[in-house]
Amino acid sequence: MTNFADHMQGISHDAVKRYLQGDKLTANHVWEHAQGNIVTSAHGCIVFDDNILDKNHSHHIELVRRQYSGNAHGLIKGIGLVNCLYVNPDTGEYWPIDYRLFAPEQDGKTKLDHVREMLINAIGNKTLPFQRVLFDTWYATQELMLLVDSLGKHFVCPIKSNRLVDDSEGQQPYRAVDSLAWTAHEIDHGKRIKIKKFPKDCKVKLFRVVVSSNRTDWVVTNDLAQDSTQATQEACALRWKIEQFHRELKQLTGVEKCQCRKARIQRNHIACAILVWLRIKEVAKAVKQTAYQVKQGLLSTYLRQELRSPAVRMTFA
Repeated sequence: MTNFADHMQGISHDAVKRYLQGDKLTANHVWEHAQGNIVTSAHGCIVFDDNILDKNHSHHIELVRRQYSGNAHGLIKGIGLVNCLYVNPDTGEYWPIDYRLFAPEQDGKTKLDHVREMLINAIGNKTLPFQRVLFDTWYATQELMLLVDSLGKHFVCPIKSNRLVDDSEGQQPYRAVDSLAWTAHEIDHGKRIKIKKFPKDCKVKLFRVVVSSNRTDWVVTNDLAQDSTQATQEACALRWKIEQFHRELKQLTGVEKCQCRKARIQRNHIACAILVWLRIKEVAKAVKQTAYQVKQGLLSTYLRQELRSPAVRMTFA
């Protein structure tokens, strides 16, 4: 806010503050700007994940609460941001199409509630073509997976190693997924299982995906026609696009830097940051550069000018 006012002639800090305090920017504004840039694909994916905007040194900012951060591997003070991304697997491009702030004290909603709303909204109102819904183990709940299935879409998500499943058609008791026996054929093509507490006729395909020598993911999908572990691993890899979005949003837009206390200003600042990300990506695509090159290039002309003819000359002893 102050940086913008310092560099825009005729606009004061107070004018910017009044705008952020009085206006009401929402996820709908992000969708209005994003939809014209989206290159759709019949194989498109919707990806959900949350991220914490670090406010660890803040004490009086509304919306800030202690919550778990995967990057910090512990509890930090921050604002929870639940994002919905559209990914085109043919081109590798991705666009934010919806988001929600995790503020249960204000609206009483969980992160799963937000994901459910965004998913239904994506199908009912945005009418984007997509086949698969991707999310991580935290969102791999019975409720969400059955919702995706009821909407006629395919979910692809990892589940925890201690999730109880049955691969014996009811002949044996449920066992932890990491204790199952695998044949060579099942390693390559997956196996049909039933997850505990799922409806009796609801079977899913389980794949054993070896990510590294010390990590194995257990991935499930309701697409029973899927018979390739390699293809399943490639589908799961698309989920990391949202991590890339989170990193770019923080590094390119300063989404975490607003220190205003009021919730409305924080909400508007986050919306503005996502809109800035959309614009940077649009410019980057037009000039065939990365988003980081575009951001750094904004200062390149000024830096070259200063090196040739410094505005403030310095003398050295």
